[in-house]
This record gives sequence, structure tokens and C-alpha cells, in this order.
Amino acid sequence: MDLFEKCKGFYSDPAVAQKYGYPTNPRTAQAMGLFPFFIPIDRAEGPEAYIHGKKYIMIGSNNYDGLTNHPKVKEAAIEAVRKYGTSCTGSRFLNGTLDLHIELEGRLAKYVGKEAALVFSTGFQVNLGSIPAIMDRDDIIITDKEVHASIIDGVRMAKSLKNVTVRTYKHNNPADLESVLKALPAGPAKLVIVDGVFSMGGDIAKLSEIIPLCKKYGARFMSDDAHAIGVLGRGRGTGWHFGLQDDVDLVMGTFSKSLASVGGFIAGPKEAVHFIQMFARPFMFSASLPPSNVATVLACLDILEAEPERVERVNKIADRVRTELRGMGYNIGASQTPIIPIVIGDAMKTLEAWNVFFQAGIYTNVALPPSVPPEFSCLRTSYMATHTDEQVDKVLEVFKKVKPLVQIAA
Repeated sequence: MDLFEKCKGFYSDPAVAQKYGYPTNPRTAQAMGLFPFFIPIDRAEGPEAYIHGKKYIMIGSNNYDGLTNHPKVKEAAIEAVRKYGTSCTGSRFLNGTLDLHIELEGRLAKYVGKEAALVFSTGFQVNLGSIPAIMDRDDIIITDKEVHASIIDGVRMAKSLKNVTVRTYKHNNPADLESVLKALPAGPAKLVIVDGVFSMGGDIAKLSEIIPLCKKYGARFMSDDAHAIGVLGRGRGTGWHFGLQDDVDLVMGTFSKSLASVGGFIAGPKEAVHFIQMFARPFMFSASLPPSNVATVLACLDILEAEPERVERVNKIADRVRTELRGMGYNIGASQTPIIPIVIGDAMKTLEAWNVFFQAGIYTNVALPPSVPPEFSCLRTSYMATHTDEQVDKVLEVFKKVKPLVQIAA
């Protein structure tokens, strides 16, 4: 079979699309008006977006604290371009380290309460690089079954390169984690990895139960706080939310959510972070984060420290939306954060539900297999501190109005 035959089939044969986890091929979905991906946005204003001139209320963004259009943030990015240009044109090992990178790493370490931090060019690279770098041959990694794809790929790389043993436990189930830890040999180094906030379900990892188990069985603990920074623990993450930040060994965070930029970081003990710096291949062999992105994050940290009410606001909105959606009979899973899924449970019905909201002027995201299990096919809605009360009212009004048209899982 020619290498590209499957590519042709994906766009013409529903059976091939289904083989790769899609309910139908993209061209068929487009013809039906049910293709929710790669929609070009003409203009974005935080809680609103314009598509082909039509205004939509945006409830599909990870801009939790509403900082992407903050005047101070935009000016910081512009000023950085004026001073440093648009790119460093090199890796951090060579000519790609600016004084801004060093400043940001110090600020991030202080913000999350760790000795040191290291900035990567994308959030995905943080996990893809840090996990294989810190592990050694025959060490053991234990993850929640629903961790982010970047963790999964980082673990796969560690397994491939270093023969690391990998175990998983049932989603957010500390009892099952203990059964896994109990069965492991005592000798090898162990690392437990979770999402602090799970990116599709919006639930929070049970650190108050997980961390004591890590201590009991001699495992280090890493929290991926991509969706927790700016949301939990006064904006500083999951460990702070539980009052356990000193017991979180490694913290991963991204800039593409609350910090209004792109990139990510790993934070932890100085020696561990410096070790990752010397051995993480995606860090070593990638161009460094552009100065405008670095300056953006620094400005966002300034604002979050000066305006903690933004974190309070986004959680207040999320509390209201969760309460009202449950009251309407929507299945929102176990959400505890501004990520609120509308669980449909069938891929085609999810596409149809997306179109109902889209036609009503509400922009949502769609989560389908393989990013979620088939029974969790859902609309992934998310909220931001800059949503007005009137916008939230409108969103809830639409939810109520279209409820008879949206078939949801039991």
C-alpha cells in the first residue's frame, strides 16, 4: 500500500475516518455544516469573537483571566519587539538566552514557590523534554489515565529511550493509585504525574490524598498546572489550592492559557531544574521563546499579582454556570473549575450540538475521540474573568433555549 493511500481515504471513505477515531470524514462534515475545527476568526476581543463579520460570545478559550487584550500586556509585547526584535534565532544553549528569559525564570520560580524554573518554547515541549530528561533507566512513572497528551508522549519517550516502566491508575482515584504503588518494587526511583486541573473534564486532582501516598511509597510528585495557573490557589496553582505546594516536587505550567502567550515552564528544586536544562532534548534543540512572548508573560504576572480579583471573578462565573447548567439537566461531569464540559456521549450528536450553539451565536469547542473516550464526547466550554454578567446571562439563556435540541448522555 502506498504511504499516502490512507490520507486519500481519510477524506473520502467514512470507514477510514472512523478507523482514526472520527465519526465521519472532514469533507462530509463540512458539507453538513458540522465541521467545528480550523474556523478562522476575523477579530477577537476576549469574551467575544467575530467570524465572517458575525459576533459570537466566546466560551471556548483558555484565556481564563482575560489578559490577551490587556493594554499593559500588549504594550509589553510591542516594546520587547522594539528592543530585541522578533526572534532570538537560536537555542537557549547558544545565542538564544536573553536577560528577559532569566528574569522570567526567576519570577516564575517565585510565583509558584520553587527554587528554580526553566522556560520552554511551548507547553507541550515542557513535558516532552522534562519527563525523559529527569528519568533514568529502569525508573518507574505512574500517571493518571486521563493525563494530557503531552504527558503521554513524554512518558512514551522516556519508555523508549530509557526503558522506563510505566503504570497508570484509574482517573482521579487515589485508592487505585495506592494499589499500583503498593505493587511496585521498593528500589527504583518513582515519579507520579497528574494534571492539576484535567483539561477536558475540568476536575481537580486530589492532591490532599495523592501526595501522602507518594510520601508513603517513596515517589516524587509532578503536577501539570497548565490549566491551574491563574485559576487555583490565588492563581498560583493546584499545590497552593490545597496548601501543599512545598510537597509538589515538580510544577509544570504553560503560558498559552492564563498567561496570554505561548510557551511553558518546569519549576522545582534547583539541581533538578538545572539537570533538565542540560538533558531535555526539546529544550536543547529548539529556538528559544521570542522576546515578545517572554515580555507578555512578565506583564501578566504583574497584573495577576496586582489584581487577584481576576482569579476570584473567573471562579465566581464558573460556580454560577455549573449550578445553572446542572439545574437545567445538562451533564457537566465532575467539573470544579472554569472548564465545564457538556457531555453528549456520541460523536455525531456532539457535532450536531456544537452547530446548535454556533448558530445561536455561542462559540464552543468540541472534544471527540481520540482526545476523550467515546462516551465523553462533549462540548468543552470554558469561561474567563472578563465575561460580563450580561454575556453570562445570554449564554445561559441560550443553554436553556436549546436544551430540547441537544441530546445529552445520561
